[in-house]
Amino acid sequence: MHKKVDIGVLVSGSGSNLQSLINHIESGKLDAEIKIVVSNNPDAYALERCRNHHIPFSVIEHRQYASREEFDRRLIDALNSVGTELVVMAGFMRILSSEFFKAFPLRIMNIHPALLPAFPGTHVQKKALDYGVKFSGCTVHFAEEGVDTGPIIIQSAVPVYDDDSDDTLAERILREEHRIYPQAIQFYAEGRLKIDGRRVLIIDNPGPSDSVLHNPPLERF
Repeated sequence: MHKKVDIGVLVSGSGSNLQSLINHIESGKLDAEIKIVVSNNPDAYALERCRNHHIPFSVIEHRQYASREEFDRRLIDALNSVGTELVVMAGFMRILSSEFFKAFPLRIMNIHPALLPAFPGTHVQKKALDYGVKFSGCTVHFAEEGVDTGPIIIQSAVPVYDDDSDDTLAERILREEHRIYPQAIQFYAEGRLKIDGRRVLIIDNPGPSDSVLHNPPLERF
C-alpha cells in the first residue's frame, strides 16, 4: 500500500473525470484522497458529484475578482488550506496565471482530449477531423504557463473512423481519459515520475509492447 497523495481538483463543468477519480479511489485502485474540489462555476454538475460522495468543495467565482491574479490567489489559499499536494485540473475552463504555477511547481496535472502537441486549445475533435488524422486520443501532462504545454506523462491513442462526428470521437476519447488520468496520479502517488527536461520518465516502467497501430489496417504489407 502506497502513501495516499492529497489532491485538490479544479472543475468547471460536468466532472466526468472527477467521477472517474472518485470511482478509482473508492475501489482501492488509486492511492489518493480528494481533499477539496474547487469550481469557478456554481452550477457545475461536478458539485453534485461531491455532494453524492461527501467530498468537500468550494465555489470561487472568477467574475467576483478584479484580476486573474487575485482569483488565483484565492484558489491557492483554498488548496493550501487543506494541504493539497497535487493539483488536478479536470475540465477547469480558466487560464491560470504565473503566480498559480509558482505556488505548485510541477505539481499540477491536466488532461487534454488530443495527442499533444497536436491540437492544443479548444474544439480539438473538430480540428482533428478537419485535419484528417487517422489517430487522435488524450494526454495527461504536467501543466505550465503555456496552453496545453508541459511535460507529457501518459497518452492514449484512439482511431478516427471515417464516419466519426465530433461527438462520437469525443465519446471514445473520454473513455480513455477516465483510464489514463487515474494511472498518471497513481504513478505520482508511487513516486515513479522523474522529469528530465521535457520528458517524464516512469521509474520501473516495463515499456510499451512491440505492437504497432495502423489505421486503416495494413492488407498486403
